[in-house]
Amino acid sequence: MFLNTKSVQQVAALPFVPVAEHGADSFEVLLITSRKRGRWLLPKGWPKGKAAYADDAAREAHEEAGVIGRIHGDPIGDYTYAKSMRGGYPVRSHVFVYPLLVCEHRLDWPERDARSCRWAGLAEAAGLVEDKGLARLLRHLSGSGEKALDQALASLSAAATAPSESEPVSETAPASPPKRS
Repeated sequence: MFLNTKSVQQVAALPFVPVAEHGADSFEVLLITSRKRGRWLLPKGWPKGKAAYADDAAREAHEEAGVIGRIHGDPIGDYTYAKSMRGGYPVRSHVFVYPLLVCEHRLDWPERDARSCRWAGLAEAAGLVEDKGLARLLRHLSGSGEKALDQALASLSAAATAPSESEPVSETAPASPPKRS
């Protein structure tokens, strides 16, 4: 039961790498554990300042999982869950998930001592996470939704080969990003 019908917004990164499995291209994603209960989830957090949501998601992926890569400016999906606030009351959180093509996984990162990481295929990851909304999104991506990751990969790869004076950290933010609340 929610005390407040308003929802808060968070951003998450879906760190992924393409893998060749049994002759077919597939993807693995990086899950991290929550700090309190050790549940598997995606790196996520609060949008900060005036940065694009995608950039905030990339920052969370670095802080919580030690991954650096190319983030897509459009969310690959979203889900909601009951966020337990510091006062102990639940609030509905709407999480926008941005695909992050991992280029580097560092051995040391800000929250290394507080979290564990695990690479898994999309279907396996869906079975590992407890959150029903996140599991549903991962199951969708492991099936017909995998084309969305293919498209993100193609877009991020094309941006990486395009000539530019400086290497961008992320693609351009979407024309109509989710509104901040």
